[in-house]
Amino acid sequence: MQANNLKLNISILAIILCLSSNAQTAEECFEGTSRAVFKFNIALDDAVIGPLAKGYNKLPDPVRKGTSNFTSNIGTLLSIPNNILQGNFKQLGQSIGSFALNTSVGIFGFLNPAEKIGLTPHKEDVGQTLGSYGVGPGCYFVLPVLGPTTARDALGMVADTFVDPFAHVTIREKELLSSSGTSLDYYSIKSTGAVDFRAKNDKNFESLEKNSIDLYSSLKSVYLQDRNNKIQNSDENQDEWGNLDN
Repeated sequence: MQANNLKLNISILAIILCLSSNAQTAEECFEGTSRAVFKFNIALDDAVIGPLAKGYNKLPDPVRKGTSNFTSNIGTLLSIPNNILQGNFKQLGQSIGSFALNTSVGIFGFLNPAEKIGLTPHKEDVGQTLGSYGVGPGCYFVLPVLGPTTARDALGMVADTFVDPFAHVTIREKELLSSSGTSLDYYSIKSTGAVDFRAKNDKNFESLEKNSIDLYSSLKSVYLQDRNNKIQNSDENQDEWGNLDN
């Protein structure tokens, strides 16, 4: 059954990528629906995610820093296969070295000794890998909870679960190097990472919301520029979404 699902996913991926491969810029395909979903996401942020982020920011600095380091270290695992697919062996070495050092000396990633010796791997995912092969973004739209994306990046998110070692040992429950986990582990860490990102950008979000004539369009612009920077492996704005004040 899993093999059939994989073949189906690959077939769908191939068809849609063929349709979107010539696109150079993301175009709105479902703007009315996306704006409605965006309003839902903003309401959810106001009611749940924003307050969680503000509470998270009140935690002691070592706790916040350690949590951020831990989720970031787990995220580095996804970069390893994508660096191989992109043929970016310099970044592959950075990713492997950073994960190995932080997981061991850094106590499972809660500390970040890799950064202190100059190991700063870029975060890579399948969407970026496809972009590096010249696949255009295709349609831009907004997903419930997950937020803005494009046809390429949405398909990339599905493909990420097939190439990410952490996804294999959690949501796919496969043992890797004597390590295993559950779906709860995967979604808990991803959710914690999302709250960490929201907390880091709390002031930026408030500033953007206050100063934007059209918040939907502003966030779209920031998202697309950030994705382009990452595909180009630009050292500018390597943090997730860059600086939302820009």
